[in-house]
Amino acid sequence: MRTIGVVTVARSDYGIYLPLLRRIQEDSNLKLYLIAAGMHLSPEFGLTVKAIEVDGFKVDEKIEFLLSSDTPQGVAKSIGLGTIGFAQTFARFCPDILVVLGDRFEMYAAALAALPFKIPVAHIHGGEVTHGAIDDALRHSMTKFSHLHFVARQEYACRLVQLGEEPWRVIVSGALSLDNLNSIKLLKAHELQDQYKVCLKEPLLLATFHPVTLEYEQTEWQVNELLAALEVASFPIVFTLPNADTCSRVVLHRIQEFVQNHPSSQLMDNLGTQAYFSLMALASAMVGNSSSGIIEAPSFKLPVVNIGTRQQGRMKLMNVLDVGYEREEILEGIRKATDPHFRESLQKIENPYGSGRASAIIVERLKDTVLDNKLVIKHFHDIKNFDA
Repeated sequence: MRTIGVVTVARSDYGIYLPLLRRIQEDSNLKLYLIAAGMHLSPEFGLTVKAIEVDGFKVDEKIEFLLSSDTPQGVAKSIGLGTIGFAQTFARFCPDILVVLGDRFEMYAAALAALPFKIPVAHIHGGEVTHGAIDDALRHSMTKFSHLHFVARQEYACRLVQLGEEPWRVIVSGALSLDNLNSIKLLKAHELQDQYKVCLKEPLLLATFHPVTLEYEQTEWQVNELLAALEVASFPIVFTLPNADTCSRVVLHRIQEFVQNHPSSQLMDNLGTQAYFSLMALASAMVGNSSSGIIEAPSFKLPVVNIGTRQQGRMKLMNVLDVGYEREEILEGIRKATDPHFRESLQKIENPYGSGRASAIIVERLKDTVLDNKLVIKHFHDIKNFDA
């Protein structure tokens, strides 16, 4: 039996992982070894490790290393502590393959720690570009630490080959989170109200705003502009928590103040994938800078007001309205997004990030890949005839 270690550091990646975790769990040839770390173990971010256990998964390792500081120094120290924590875990037990996802600094610590142990690493969602965040550097670095790559689109596969990855290592699986659409039953409005105490009034805005880590000095101004636009727009709003990034507490505190002064708005600690997708299906529009507005929203024909540079570089469809940080631009974006004619124009769009078969593709490759020196010892794939 092959042991697949999976690292989850936040509610966001756990929701993406869910169909993969279930498929690994159901496969008689694979054993799931689940490692929870980072925001999952922080009460400030909802202590979401409990949600993993409620879903029926055994958490084999809990690695606590996230500092309460959200300064650049605090983030850098957390990376160091995370690397130590994962190293201690791998010294006790090395999985046959370690699965990591995305571009979080907490996830980076796991990939870095795996390197001297010669653990084969499978990376999901590599090759993407997000110009406004330090995520680009972390994501591309994780590519170089990894031995198998499961990417959402062909253009991302090409980008990994540009980074020197051997083509046989790169698999176009599509976006893993879209598998959830085939297995999760969406909740009706009254079910959301009963189970999650979400006050649903039409029309509703779903808002998620994360710090833009390459512009962290402007975080307070950026979130103030967003909240000023939302106040003028006068819609009921469901906010979700920001990530544990540089200056995330500025975002969190300003949203908490806004919610206290606006009874029709609320902040949710942890909705979970089912409730979050159900809200996407019911919302009039989404506002903020979350990747879910780019990757999942097209499946719901959901208009998205995408603010600033955090998602700049990702492939977007016509449901995404790119705006700047100033309140007038955000407000104009909200007005267009909530126009019934705009929503109607989106009914024929198809999600460009896959067909919801990613977990099957990934599991087959995890099972069939030969664990030998060819996998572990990487060779740089040169692109010939390059003109500088």
